[in-house]
Amino acid sequence: MFNVTVLKMKDIIKYILGMFILILIIIFATNTINKGKSKQKPENEIIKNVEKGIQGLTSNTFLGCLEQSIPVMGNINNKDNNHENKNTVSQFKNILGTQISSIKSLETQENKENITEISEEKPKEPKAQENVTNTSKNNVEDIQTGITTQIITNNPISESFNTQYGNVKIKNQTDYQLTQEMMTPDITIENKNIVLFHTHSCESYTPSEAYPYTQTGNFRTTDLNFTVTRVGTELENYLKQYNYNVVHNTDYHDYPAYNGSYTKSLATVENILQTTPSDIIIDIHRDAIGSRSDYAPTVKIGDVDEAAQLMFVIGTNNGGLWHPNWNQNLKFAIKIQEKAEEMYPGLFKPMMLTTSRYNQHTGKYASIIEVGATGNTLEQCLTSMKYLAKVMNEVLK
Repeated sequence: MFNVTVLKMKDIIKYILGMFILILIIIFATNTINKGKSKQKPENEIIKNVEKGIQGLTSNTFLGCLEQSIPVMGNINNKDNNHENKNTVSQFKNILGTQISSIKSLETQENKENITEISEEKPKEPKAQENVTNTSKNNVEDIQTGITTQIITNNPISESFNTQYGNVKIKNQTDYQLTQEMMTPDITIENKNIVLFHTHSCESYTPSEAYPYTQTGNFRTTDLNFTVTRVGTELENYLKQYNYNVVHNTDYHDYPAYNGSYTKSLATVENILQTTPSDIIIDIHRDAIGSRSDYAPTVKIGDVDEAAQLMFVIGTNNGGLWHPNWNQNLKFAIKIQEKAEEMYPGLFKPMMLTTSRYNQHTGKYASIIEVGATGNTLEQCLTSMKYLAKVMNEVLK
C-alpha cells in the first residue's frame, strides 16, 4: 500500500508568500544599512524584526503543512522545532552581522582612502611663499661697497678652469677655442626687463635654526619658502628697489616629476616673453655637486656677512641644438662677473661653459646662476642676493 499525503493548496500559497515576505525584509534591512540613512533603525532592532518575522512564518512553513497532513512527521518536528527555530534565528543574526560588519568595513576603508588622497595633495603655490614677498632685511641704500672679502669655504672642492678673461675664470667644457673677441663684453643692454625663474624649483639647502624645514627629497622640498625659489624672491625684491621691472615665476617645474623640468620651464619662459619682452633671463639653481652636505662655498663680505658663492653656467650649441645667442650670453655673464670681481672678489666661482643649451636660446642675455651648494644655509644664499643685485645695478644702470 502507498500512503498518499494530500497537501492543501492554501497552505502552500501561505508558505510561498511567507518566504517572499522574509526575503523582502532581509533585502530592505540590507539596503537600509547600505544607504546609511540618519533615520535607520539600530542593528539590534533590525535583528529583532527579522526574528519576529521568522517566528511568524514558522506556523505557515512548508513543514507546517506537512505536520497537519502527516502526524508522525508532526511529532518529530515538534521535538526539534524549538532547536530548529533557534538555529534559524542564529543563522540570520550571523548573516545580518556579517552584512553590517562588511558595510562598516567599506565605509572605514573609504574614509581612509579619502584621508590619504587629501594628505597626498600638495599645493602648487604654497601660501607661505606669498608671505615672504617683501622681507629683504636691508634696503639697497645700506649695501656697502669697498669692503674686504674673503673666501672661507670649509672642505672646499678644488676649482679648475682652463680659460681666463681678466679676473674672470672660465671652465670651458666645449670644443670651442674662446678668443679674446669672443669673451670681450662689448654689449649694450637696452631692454632691462628681467625674468627670473627656476627649472628646479624644489632645490633646497642645509636646514638652520633660522630656516628649519622638513626635506621631501635629498636636499629638496616642495615648500618653496626654503628653496631656490625663495632666493629668487630675495633677488626680485632688491632689483625692484633699483626700479627694474622684474617678472619672477615661482611655478613648480620639477614637481611632481623631475624629468622634463627644462621642457616645462621653457614653456613658462616663452609664455612670459609674449607679454613681457626681455633680454635678461636668469634661471636660478643651487649647485648639486655630489650633494655633499659638507660643501658650502662661502665668502665673507665685510665683518659680518657670510654669503654663498655664485656660479654662472652658460650653454652653447656645441651639443647640436639651435642656439644663436650663446656668445652673447657668455659676454653678459663675463660683464656681470667682471664687475663682481671688482666690487666683491670671490662672490663668483669660475663660470662653466657647457655643451648643453639649458633653454638659453630664449634671450640675448640668458644664463643659469647657481647659488651656493647643498651645504650652504638659506640665509647665506639670501645674503648673496643683495650683493648680486648691487653688482647687476652697477652694470645695468
